[in-house]
Amino acid sequence: MQEIRETLCLVTGGAGFIGSHLVGRLLALGARVRVLDDFHSGTRANLADHADKTELEIIEGSVCDSSTTAYSAADCDYVFHLACRNVRESLTMPTPNHDVNATGTFEMLKASVAAGVKRFLYCSSSEVNGTADIVPMPEDYHFKPETIYGASKLCGEYYTQVFHRSGWLETVIARPHNNYGPREHYLGIAGEVIPRFILLALAGHPLTVYGDGRQTRDFTYVAETAEYLLKLALSPHTAGSTYNVCRGEEVSILDIAKIILKLTGSCSEIRHLPARPNDVLRLYGDPERLRNALGSSPSIPIDEGLRFTVEWFKNNVPLTDALFASFSAREWENLPPESWIAAAQSRILKK
Repeated sequence: MQEIRETLCLVTGGAGFIGSHLVGRLLALGARVRVLDDFHSGTRANLADHADKTELEIIEGSVCDSSTTAYSAADCDYVFHLACRNVRESLTMPTPNHDVNATGTFEMLKASVAAGVKRFLYCSSSEVNGTADIVPMPEDYHFKPETIYGASKLCGEYYTQVFHRSGWLETVIARPHNNYGPREHYLGIAGEVIPRFILLALAGHPLTVYGDGRQTRDFTYVAETAEYLLKLALSPHTAGSTYNVCRGEEVSILDIAKIILKLTGSCSEIRHLPARPNDVLRLYGDPERLRNALGSSPSIPIDEGLRFTVEWFKNNVPLTDALFASFSAREWENLPPESWIAAAQSRILKK
């Protein structure tokens, strides 16, 4: 792995969940880090531990703005492109998902070429696959995303591949699978299942599961994902390829709920709600290509990673009435749909 010390690295979405862990790792290795974030879902609190470091520069702005991307990429050696909008927002507000995830990636690629960046890492998502009908899912799986989020992340992959094949920019694509751990989003539309289960269990509130809870995910502890993003970006053997970043083990949402209840000693009940629209029912990645390239893959067992995560939330998030009042069972329904979606829903109801 190449030396990262004193190089200048840009992390788009660096104030987010995965991004902030990557920023911390880069700083620990002696890199200079520039963060570009619009703070739509990321927070300055995620970077608070590094606020006094002169090696960290934070730029508030959008990857969709060409002048901002040009300024951010200037003089950078490596670009880690993690900026995106999330999957639940795409159910009713898909246009911003497309703009940030697809167009924003294109803008960031162009800016990286102009800046002479050594290597561009695109952080994709397992959502590009859709529900698995071949398991474990290899990197060249026949994609069938269920949402505009998944489709827009796949579009970003294709743009990244074309830039590499054209000889414009050296790139590598990482496809993380269902990250969890400290600082994971728990508020509003960005709130994820694991931190919400933890907070509800600690307070003795019911845990809400969509559908029968048999949906599976390939959960990966976030610190490991950050480490493998770094390794993929720096390894001379990974350029031009795509890698699943996952453990290669599927765990059901219902099992996650049961493990968290055990770890917290909670007597909370599990309540089932109607299934979410366009939900992926099965995800199970194949990390073999990653192992072959780097000699290893994420390996922290789900019970151990959840224990670390429970401790972090127990020590860092107060269990207040206001917190739980902010939780909504179907957050995406609180976002007014774009007009063309509303028109389509209206026609469907009339049939």
